[in-house]
Amino acid sequence: MVIQTDSFFNSRSNQLATLAARYGKPAIADRREFAAAGGLVSYGPRIDDGFHQVGVYTGLILRGTRPAKLPVVQPTKFELVINLKTAKTLGLTIPQTLRATADELIE
Repeated sequence: MVIQTDSFFNSRSNQLATLAARYGKPAIADRREFAAAGGLVSYGPRIDDGFHQVGVYTGLILRGTRPAKLPVVQPTKFELVINLKTAKTLGLTIPQTLRATADELIE
């Protein structure tokens, strides 16, 4: 199950992770909080980098740069979080190569 990026779903990470576990469905979302709440995997942009970019843009605008002159910026840093406890509960084996590339493993 893939959980879309949406403020409604983001605010219900715990509930969605619990329901996915209850029904034995592996689920992935884009926010780290989902994996921390018991979801199987999260993969998405680092939120703190987005906040940093907002600060950079705010500083530029306050110094006089016209917003229309600022380039559109997309995330460049993504994080992969795997919940190994959930994987074990679901009877899934996470390959060692995937474990090695993960930014965080929750055990």
